[in-house]
Amino acid sequence: MRPWETVVEIPIAEIQPNRYQPRQSMGDAALHELAESIREHGVLQPIWVRRAESGYELVAGERRLRAAQLAGLTRVPACVRDYSDEQALELALVENVQREDISALEAARAYQRLSEEFGLTQEQIAAKVGKSRSTVANTIRLLQLSPREQRRLEAGEITEGHARALLASPPDQRERMLDEILQGGTSVREAEQMARSGRGTEAAVSERTAKAGAADANLAAVEARLRERFGTRVLIQRRGAKGAISLEFYSEEDLERLVRLMGVGA
Repeated sequence: MRPWETVVEIPIAEIQPNRYQPRQSMGDAALHELAESIREHGVLQPIWVRRAESGYELVAGERRLRAAQLAGLTRVPACVRDYSDEQALELALVENVQREDISALEAARAYQRLSEEFGLTQEQIAAKVGKSRSTVANTIRLLQLSPREQRRLEAGEITEGHARALLASPPDQRERMLDEILQGGTSVREAEQMARSGRGTEAAVSERTAKAGAADANLAAVEARLRERFGTRVLIQRRGAKGAISLEFYSEEDLERLVRLMGVGA
């Protein structure tokens, strides 16, 4: 809060939900713990609201507002400002991302809204939320998952690493690959190998074992360095002493970024 801004007490009944809130669910246990703290100490940090046609619209502080309601409060301290729609979404997103209270898919949907509704580039979004551009790009790509894959990711039955491996696999193999991952015991590394080969877990593990050795370890290390340098998925394919290096890009903007990193003029 800026030094010249004042905090006022406003009725909870006059506060409307934030229509741009990216988070869809909150842990009940943590919410009740916060409510107990508020009963004892009050709301220590004001919420942020903007004026609406009738009353106010919440911008940031939904957990505090819900917990205050659970604690039986009828009024809460608030900082009132005339936020734009973009600022309302940005502040709600930043608050949740910084607290790590938002799922990957919720973040992806929010990033997509910032891009589509407000015309922000991935680099601008990254700067606003304190993430790397590649992180934002990879998170948005999760929206390309099928509804079933998204449900499994949202439920925590697969990880983001598994999800990215699914996106990289042949379309006709993804259902079977997801089933094998859900059966358990498939690491992200194995899932990535499955995506490369387009084959099942057993074949992927066998292939990885057969190729194990110093040369493969060195190749994997080179891939890792290139991934870090370019911020995207990198695949090195060897054919004897020769081979090829593939770098993935996910948009025209992403391609231009890679070209700049390679030092190639526009």
